[in-house]
Amino acid sequence: MRKISILGSTGSIGTQTLEIIRARKRSIQVTALAARSNIELLEQQIREFRPRLAAVWDEKRAAELAHRVADTKTEVLAGREGILAVSAAEEADTLVTGIVGMIGIEPTIAAIRAGKNIALANKETLVCAGHIIMPLAKSCGVKILPVDSEHSAIFQCLRGNSGNRIEKILLTASGGPFRRLSEEQLKKVTLEDALKHPNWSMGPKVTIDSSTMVNKGLEVMEAHWLFDVDIDRIQVVIQPQSIIHSAVEYADGAVIAQLGTADMKLPIQYALFYPRRLPVTGGSRLDFAALCGIELAAPDMKKFPGLALAFHAGRTGGSLPTVFNAANEVAVAAFLKKKISYPDIAKLIHSAMEEHEKAGVLPQPTVRDILAIQADTERQLTQRFAL
Repeated sequence: MRKISILGSTGSIGTQTLEIIRARKRSIQVTALAARSNIELLEQQIREFRPRLAAVWDEKRAAELAHRVADTKTEVLAGREGILAVSAAEEADTLVTGIVGMIGIEPTIAAIRAGKNIALANKETLVCAGHIIMPLAKSCGVKILPVDSEHSAIFQCLRGNSGNRIEKILLTASGGPFRRLSEEQLKKVTLEDALKHPNWSMGPKVTIDSSTMVNKGLEVMEAHWLFDVDIDRIQVVIQPQSIIHSAVEYADGAVIAQLGTADMKLPIQYALFYPRRLPVTGGSRLDFAALCGIELAAPDMKKFPGLALAFHAGRTGGSLPTVFNAANEVAVAAFLKKKISYPDIAKLIHSAMEEHEKAGVLPQPTVRDILAIQADTERQLTQRFAL
């Protein structure tokens, strides 16, 4: 019986994880759940899956949830301490980190120190703190199992090839809905346009990040830490149909790719039951006979400057990836509120990175440094641009 805790149980990754568990209740059990503020859905999850612990980041909402589920045996905790308790829940052997944002770093560290394997879907954990997380996981004998479809694909392509030199990682991207637009057309993109992803069903923040290709830039930095591959040996490839989820090229020129339909349940389930491969309930299969072709292209770094900025942040390392990520958080939030234009997202990121490099990049930031730099970047951008 696998026993798991979930951070972000009411979000896209969390709800899909629970769909998988719902279909396999005899082999997997939920021990703890955590969410930011959606107590309506979290209450339903508590009543269905009966975890021992639940936590809500918002303390007022946590108190309300505790009152709602007082008739159950679930203990409700609040704030940072509650999230950390869920992460290190004694009964669990795996923590699914589906929570969005920098809030995911400290709970992941707590879970690793408690000996939990990590099913990782929180980008910020490795983008900002990969130099802390990966050595810690190694020293604690903990597995980091990627949940993102691209990183899961790379992870799968590496199985059975231990010791063989990786020439490069081919990290695929759908290119989002705007890959064929000109720079002039991109200036006119609306919020409604940007929230329509052609292949994947995701939350609004990740959908916007996918359209700007900032999301792919974050994944480049993740891949660097996950697979110990230099940033310049990671190549982004546009694959609009989202059929090739990523590939690995080895020293002899052989390329091994993982293909499948655009269904997040496959990588989530692979992380939960690794190394076993089980049928995905309700999942569709790739029909090669029906394929008319697979389109491939190089990304246009000029049209999508967020990707170029991510490569620069990854090469520089230290505290610059934190600034890249924090600036993007502010910019996307402002765009979602219609306070800035679509091209302004990359401009704000660039501005924040320039300022930080002038002040001096920290080569080995601590968790405290990372959180302070994040807060400072967000504050400065919000004040400077009146967001």
